[in-house]
Amino acid sequence: MALKDYSDEFKADAVALYESTPGATYKSIAADLGINRATLREWVLRDRERLGVTTVAARPAAQPAAASADPDERVRQLEARVAELEASERKLATERDILRKAAKYFRRDELVTSRFQFVDDHRATFEVKRLCQVLDVNRSSYYKWLAGAEARAARKREDRVLAEEIREVHDESGGAYGSPRVTAELREKGRQVNEKRVARVMRTYSIAGIRLRRRVRTTVPGPASSPVEDLFQRDFTAAEPGRKYMGDITYLPLAGGKFLYLATVLDCFSRKIVGWSIGDHIRTDLVADALRMAARTRGSLHGAVFHSDHGAQYGSRAYAGLCGQLKVTRSMGAVGTSADNAACESFHASLKRETLPGTHDYGDAATCRKTVFAWLTRYNTRRRHSANGHLSPDAYERRHHAAKLTLAA
Repeated sequence: MALKDYSDEFKADAVALYESTPGATYKSIAADLGINRATLREWVLRDRERLGVTTVAARPAAQPAAASADPDERVRQLEARVAELEASERKLATERDILRKAAKYFRRDELVTSRFQFVDDHRATFEVKRLCQVLDVNRSSYYKWLAGAEARAARKREDRVLAEEIREVHDESGGAYGSPRVTAELREKGRQVNEKRVARVMRTYSIAGIRLRRRVRTTVPGPASSPVEDLFQRDFTAAEPGRKYMGDITYLPLAGGKFLYLATVLDCFSRKIVGWSIGDHIRTDLVADALRMAARTRGSLHGAVFHSDHGAQYGSRAYAGLCGQLKVTRSMGAVGTSADNAACESFHASLKRETLPGTHDYGDAATCRKTVFAWLTRYNTRRRHSANGHLSPDAYERRHHAAKLTLAA
């Protein structure tokens, strides 16, 4: 079910994402957010009207730097450029020397290929037989390698074309996709390709998905309260959307050792994030806001089961009262084990490794909120999930609903 009742926080984040994304269009941002283009445009124009900002002034274009008209300054610039090129040439010469000295450490298959190429390059000067003897390669193997030159060249051309297609998909994913998700995306676009070949080409052209970061446990146990039964027993699957939900809190590191915190509500059927809230605290209000958003997203949580760890926020009386108000049955895993909330732990790990590639923090709070908001909405609408057969959560739910309608007909 589409989100109809959008919170003020969601609207503000959507406008901020559009205004701060260079070259963004209403269509592209709205597609990531899973909303109507006209709806986003209305929010943006309303916000600009509130701020008294005109459309032209809202997103000014960058002015090109003027070239220096001073001849002496121009000479200094050229001299600096020459010095830079000379330094680059010295660096390249050093690298060539290093590669020559390191050639004997190449893998044996690369050594043999290099020897065959050497024979072919110098056959007009020396006898092939003599060259093979000196280089210690089999002459028949050389001729077999030579006969396959056209086929190898054709494979290389095909691999280059495939690499461009892979790089396009990889870039669209923000550099997050590995070979399984890249293969699924290519197949959906009509490209019949084997995952092993995709993995090989990605290795050859140094295209890699983002790898897992070391997980940091942040759960703060709450004081003992009335016991809540574990209704999941580590079964994080569901037969229908809206039946079983999971929730958790994770920290979002900022510069200077500060943090924001993210609370999420995940549907076990499709792994869709149906509710979330970002704040500078981990009070009960944070998880309560995420659950209320989930209720608006789904229309109702009546009869659903919500599973969490034993954090103080989830064990509070206020949260228990909210669950009772929304007709949600609570479930909790064992104390001190992340395995009982593994799906949420995995989701938060994916979020951080894909939004913090090679960095330790998001910078300031505004950048953090914008980055995480953009990733969360794209996660639901476009990001392929291995648990869904490499379909996005929204696509997986649409396919499920379509199958039910077909059966009913």
